[in-house]
Amino acid sequence: MDGEKLWAPWRAAYLRNLKQKAADAGHQAPNIDNFLATYWQTPEKDQEHLVIHRNQHGMILMNRFPYACGHLLIALGEPRPTLLDYDAHQRQSFWQLIELAMMLIHQTLGPQGINLGINEGTAAGAGLPEHLHGHLVPRWSGDTNFITVVGDVRVVPDSLERMAQDYRQQLVLLTNK
Repeated sequence: MDGEKLWAPWRAAYLRNLKQKAADAGHQAPNIDNFLATYWQTPEKDQEHLVIHRNQHGMILMNRFPYACGHLLIALGEPRPTLLDYDAHQRQSFWQLIELAMMLIHQTLGPQGINLGINEGTAAGAGLPEHLHGHLVPRWSGDTNFITVVGDVRVVPDSLERMAQDYRQQLVLLTNK
């Protein structure tokens, strides 16, 4: 794997766009809505918000700006900026949601691997630094290609709504075992 690189140029463009939006609005820091807190407070809109699963502590949902098909976000309902800002029980709940999300990805998509990431703070790339969340990205060998680098285009082979439906169906199967 020496010399191979995985580039995600759209991520930098996304972050620059946030900075530009903030500057245009006269803010020094990005002022974006905490969509995770909004989604948490509106369970009646779970389908619209692409929430796959929620329990008393948090939720699993589709990423609207996926790195790959099936990219999931995991967040606790209470917004806090760092993992250690949550107590031990909350952290345990967070990891249980991550484990469930991993099972959903494996059972629904059968990837060859999964990237698990948590970006704590703006300097680490967090687009929503006030609400810690995890990313699970299903991966397959060769799932990046020239169009991503040359065309600055991501190829996501299925709609977010369809992928959410597939995950929800798999969740029913997992919970009925």
